[in-house]
Amino acid sequence: MKTLFYTREFPPYVYGGAGVHVEYLATELSKLMNVDVRCFGDQNSKKGSLTVKGFPFDNPIFDNSNDQLKAVFKTLSTGLHMNADAIDADIVHCHTWYAHFAGIIAKLCYGIPLVITTHSLEPLRPWKREQLGRGYDASSWIEKTAIEMADALIAVSEETKEDVLKHFNVDESKVKVIYNGINLQEYVTTSETSTLDEYGIDKDTPYVLFVGRITRQKGIIHLVNAIKYINPDTQIVLCAGAPDTPEIGKEMEDAVNEVKKSRKNVIWIDKMLSKKEIIQLYSHADVFCCPSIYEPFGIINIEAMACKTAVVASAVGGIKEVVVHGETGFLIPVEQQKSAPFEPINPDKFAKDLANGVNSVISNPSLRNSMAKKGRKRVEDYFDWIAIAKQVEELYKSIKK
Repeated sequence: MKTLFYTREFPPYVYGGAGVHVEYLATELSKLMNVDVRCFGDQNSKKGSLTVKGFPFDNPIFDNSNDQLKAVFKTLSTGLHMNADAIDADIVHCHTWYAHFAGIIAKLCYGIPLVITTHSLEPLRPWKREQLGRGYDASSWIEKTAIEMADALIAVSEETKEDVLKHFNVDESKVKVIYNGINLQEYVTTSETSTLDEYGIDKDTPYVLFVGRITRQKGIIHLVNAIKYINPDTQIVLCAGAPDTPEIGKEMEDAVNEVKKSRKNVIWIDKMLSKKEIIQLYSHADVFCCPSIYEPFGIINIEAMACKTAVVASAVGGIKEVVVHGETGFLIPVEQQKSAPFEPINPDKFAKDLANGVNSVISNPSLRNSMAKKGRKRVEDYFDWIAIAKQVEELYKSIKK
């Protein structure tokens, strides 16, 4: 069997959880079958059963296009180019709306069964309009078209499956829940501290860690607002880069600068670090905080748990299926607006509750150590890529022509 992956992200160009997912799933599947990855970029490699080819995204023909629409036009163009090379795969498997147009063309023109992994859903990310303008209508249409014509859909959590059935015209029998996973040999606690030293993190003082992009979805602004309620002796380490828009980047900068006026132990690493560096940060953090307002799965939480770090996370989406409240961390309820953009009805209460969760873990070493051990055990039991790849293989077999 051979599968063809269409994806925007693939190493070395990975900036989010979907890219992490694709990298590890492709690696594990290549031990079971031939895997052809076509992605955005300049990659060109072959290692065993895994072939990777990048296709250019920055097409100069769109240089004079509307700034908000450039990304959409370039995405459609790249998706078309991805289909120019001959395809001999049994399955085409798409990841995120950026790759869905390529999958639509492959299914229509080559007659190949189409699989879509729903890493997130456009109807539940209305803040994307800030970034794409009317292009958000185009991305939503592309996603809807691909999902409704797919032969099989993978939902990364039970709640994501419910969201798919609610927002799209899909037969439930086509939707299978397969969790994200983690490389348990790579994500392990390390004693290395070079990254802490580089960014001035005090190794003798507890710290709470955030890792993620600067976007509405990840809720980082709520953690920044919670800092004033977190024990003043606790360091705050924000590993946050790649803002969705200049405006949200400026909002983040202003909020952090305001906090720093009254607190000196806030460390903002405003770029995306390597996996090795991130694993160091996870390993030495006392608490990992995930304040997302929308999260279909939340792979960063299992990364932290694998490194034996307790998690304090918002009780939304797939996070509720990853973090076990009171055992591997604390789930913080957030009463959200029923209409877009799903922000907390009472942001200050949410910020206080996040801080209370962080303070509770840091002030109780025995609880923290128990959560660390149970978190690692849960990841080992439920989120191993080896088992997940086999589930995906079985799904392919069920729809292969």
